[in-house]
Amino acid sequence: MSSAKLFGDVVRDRRSLRNFLPTPVPESLIRAVTEDARHAPSNANIQPWNVHIVSGATRDALSEAMLSAEAGQRTTPDFPWGYDELTGVYRDRQTAQAAAYFQTLEIARDAHDLRQRAMLRNLEFFGAPHGALLFMPTLYDGVRVAADVGMYAQTFLLSLTAHGLSGVPQTMLGFYADTIRDLLGIHPSQKMLFGISFGYPDLDATTNRYRTEKASVDETVTFHW
Repeated sequence: MSSAKLFGDVVRDRRSLRNFLPTPVPESLIRAVTEDARHAPSNANIQPWNVHIVSGATRDALSEAMLSAEAGQRTTPDFPWGYDELTGVYRDRQTAQAAAYFQTLEIARDAHDLRQRAMLRNLEFFGAPHGALLFMPTLYDGVRVAADVGMYAQTFLLSLTAHGLSGVPQTMLGFYADTIRDLLGIHPSQKMLFGISFGYPDLDATTNRYRTEKASVDETVTFHW
């Protein structure tokens, strides 16, 4: 019973924080998180995740490369993504999250320059000293493989929380797949899904004071008794 309660606490404590302390996480602790994450389930046990963790000078160089690519409008996503396809409740949830985030930052809707600056924080890993970049092979239509990588990422994120760390999944990092592959020497057959910035959370930061609402169980789960 106590272990179930502990798991529930970890799940509820996990948040996508967007400000981190500059203090590097010890290598032994990062390895402990990856040790937990490798036990994630996958279809037929193929374990398709290919994870690259950047720190220090490599992390800084990658941030500069992505910012340069963004300034030159050189985005190279392996998988399409855009808010224009969101409709109904999905659009409502996305809009509510964005509104809460920018309201916390006290950035008005028409303050386009400030919103752009806030967006670019993605490419600076939100100040986190580490980033995990999740790649996958192109097998079949990719959907099941991506689901496997998602289960790995969730296990990674929960382990971060259990160890007193925090991480934020970032689809935007995947918009610079070629830039990342070139800098890290990753084979083109490996496609980037997304990244996770992680480290010790800065709990005093303004951006970490807001919380998003989660849909109720009855909204997302249908029970067939």
